[in-house]
Amino acid sequence: MNPMNESTQPAPMKTNPVRTVREGDHNLAGWSVNLLGALLLALGASSPAAGLPPLSHSLTATAAKTPAPALNLRDLDGQPHDLAALKGKVVLVNFWATWCPPCRREMPSMERLAQKLRGDNFVVLAVDVGEDADTVHAFSSRMETPPSFPILLDPHGRTMQAWGVAGLPTTYLIDRQGRIVAGAIGGREFDHPEIERAVRDLLKRD
Repeated sequence: MNPMNESTQPAPMKTNPVRTVREGDHNLAGWSVNLLGALLLALGASSPAAGLPPLSHSLTATAAKTPAPALNLRDLDGQPHDLAALKGKVVLVNFWATWCPPCRREMPSMERLAQKLRGDNFVVLAVDVGEDADTVHAFSSRMETPPSFPILLDPHGRTMQAWGVAGLPTTYLIDRQGRIVAGAIGGREFDHPEIERAVRDLLKRD
């Protein structure tokens, strides 16, 4: 079975519940979001909750492979990252936030996938929306294995808006030509064999 099920349009799939971002709600850097994130972390919300259903492991292929929008952001250390400079590599772009439960649940599996495919022209870019570096550092420091891939900051949600992201987490898979070939809304188990196979299939293509 093809791990990326063909779809006539890049419509959202049936996924775990996600937080919907309303129009005009892209400036998420206010004190209320940071306060919520701090409270969740203080309560230990960074750990997976018991009794939750398993994360999905499917991606939906896009019928029309459109070029990915621009993505040029700085990471937690202030270093710039430009998606356009990554042509020739397969890139997984994930929009997330520390206050988002499925985002926190899927992060460890994203790191496991990155480690499995290390050195194989595969790049993970995790775009945190509406938070500052201190908030993200506080979250990552509580993880058993902190992410080795770049965490980029989109403090005002402008990149999220340009990509048409409607909820968090949202993930896009970009091929070597810089085109969006698959996507998902909601939490994913990224190191599941189906997703890993989809990435490896892209890596084999020119």
